Amino acid sequence: MCKERMSGPFQKDQVFWDKVFIAFIIVVWFSWLVLMALDAKRWGLSDMPEALKYAGAVLIPIGFFIVWLTFRENSFAAPVIKIQEERGQRVISTGPYRIVRHPMYAGATLYMIGMPLLLGSWLGLIVLPLILGALTVRIFIEEATLRKGLPGYAQYAARVRYRLVPGVW
Repeated sequence: MCKERMSGPFQKDQVFWDKVFIAFIIVVWFSWLVLMALDAKRWGLSDMPEALKYAGAVLIPIGFFIVWLTFRENSFAAPVIKIQEERGQRVISTGPYRIVRHPMYAGATLYMIGMPLLLGSWLGLIVLPLILGALTVRIFIEEATLRKGLPGYAQYAARVRYRLVPGVW
């Protein structure tokens, strides 16, 4: 479990488009972090209300808690999209997976919203849809891989209708 999670961002059995996604997101992610820091501290362009900063301080640990619950429930959760046949990967439908099909991404979305809020960066919020859009594309890539290679995933997806946000999508 830990070995799989700690492996590099590019792996042998990884889906090609996931490699493209990872390369893109590495560049965008670190650029986003630098942009928010420059905006919030160096340039001082954003003037965000304190209440939003506090909201960000609440969203970040909630998001990380959801990611932790996901990792605790699913030993197959890893940073790359691939079927782990050698480990006997199976569909996980318990814990947070009862609510949405991609709880790790749901938690990540919360802390990614919280980060620019806590830092007080409007520019960070403006860039966030690019990151969340890329995450949405990755969800489709991941689901196609799981439907094709993981027995029972299509039935699970029919039972758990929402991908990321309960009652919405």
